[in-house]
Amino acid sequence: MSIVVIGVNHRTSPVTLLEKLAIADSSMPKALHSLTVRNDIREAVVLSTCNRTEVYAVVERFHGAYSDIRDFLCETSGISADQITPHLYSQHDDEAIVHLFEVTSGLDSAVLGETEIVGQVRSAWELAMEEGASRNTLNLLFRYALEVGKRARTETAISRSTASVSHAAVEMARDTIGSLEGKNVLVVGAGEMGEGVATALSRAGVASVTVVNRTPARGEVLAEKVGARVAPFDSLHSELAQSDVVVACTGAGGTIISRDVVQQARHGIDAPLLIVDIALPRDVDADVAEIPTVTLRDLDHLSEWAERGLNKRAGEVDQVRDIISDEVERFTLDQAQRQAAPLVAQLREVVEGIRTAELDRFSTRLSGMTDEQREVVESITRGIVAKLLHSPSVRLREAAGTPQGERLSAAVRDLFNLD
Repeated sequence: MSIVVIGVNHRTSPVTLLEKLAIADSSMPKALHSLTVRNDIREAVVLSTCNRTEVYAVVERFHGAYSDIRDFLCETSGISADQITPHLYSQHDDEAIVHLFEVTSGLDSAVLGETEIVGQVRSAWELAMEEGASRNTLNLLFRYALEVGKRARTETAISRSTASVSHAAVEMARDTIGSLEGKNVLVVGAGEMGEGVATALSRAGVASVTVVNRTPARGEVLAEKVGARVAPFDSLHSELAQSDVVVACTGAGGTIISRDVVQQARHGIDAPLLIVDIALPRDVDADVAEIPTVTLRDLDHLSEWAERGLNKRAGEVDQVRDIISDEVERFTLDQAQRQAAPLVAQLREVVEGIRTAELDRFSTRLSGMTDEQREVVESITRGIVAKLLHSPSVRLREAAGTPQGERLSAAVRDLFNLD
């Protein structure tokens, strides 16, 4: 059995492919079931964010599982294997563990050290547990991954300054037009990303922030929280006409701002408009960029922008890698010890069976004993078994995962005729 990760991310795939591979929360239970019924996959967690779609799995055979997961990605996205394969990466065992720990610590994010990924990893794992797709091995792995994420952010400065996609989008907007001071900004979407954007904008000296959301109540909650104005979704056209900057970050699953909508809204307006689209799938039609007065930025632009600013926190990377190395070692040892536990339990069960069988064999000769005397005999024999098995059990657990541990396990199985 091996741990593998197979997927695509912002480094290996353009946004056009990432958005097709994105799996909506509502579709995730079905997706997890589709994975775990395949022959070579025993456990699975699917992590789908604006920067990646990855499958973490416990598998029987790597090559069979690779085909299963690739086919799964093709089926959920409607894209052929020829289109996906050049962008896929795959890692197994220690490399897969390191990859997950790098993801959770923010080393593999478009914005180095970003904090939103921790919640996304936790949510993906919790959903997989609810669906019965994540069990012993992945449950242990993801517990360690979240601990790595916590340590990286408390023991290093990896998450200082800009450490979320939403905050980075606001900073990129400011860099693009020089300043946000006095600008009227429209935020389309009031989810987690929208809240991050609106919060960052409220501290950036803008003239106004307006929130538009399909669910009015959610938009009102966010607007009140950050001191913004809320507008109904059907007023999107008029709000586009009044804005200097638009940040689109809904979970609509498709285009909601087309070229025609923007052209009509900006008709007769010469002032420039910056649109930043950080949704996946994208909220804004790519053709909007062809409008002369409009500048469109998306997640590809955000990745490039963030790459240029890496040196601000790059000095923390080595410290985070040390944490990852330490946690990989701890996980590997913990996993090996847990794998030794069934053998120890089986050994104890066999020896306990021998003890009780011997007492039953001499039951006639012990029949004259009082209940108290019989309890003394039970206690003494149980104690003898415990003392005899203590040292072998400890040695098996301590040596688990090493060549010596494999030799000891084989010897115990042979000596006691264990399966």
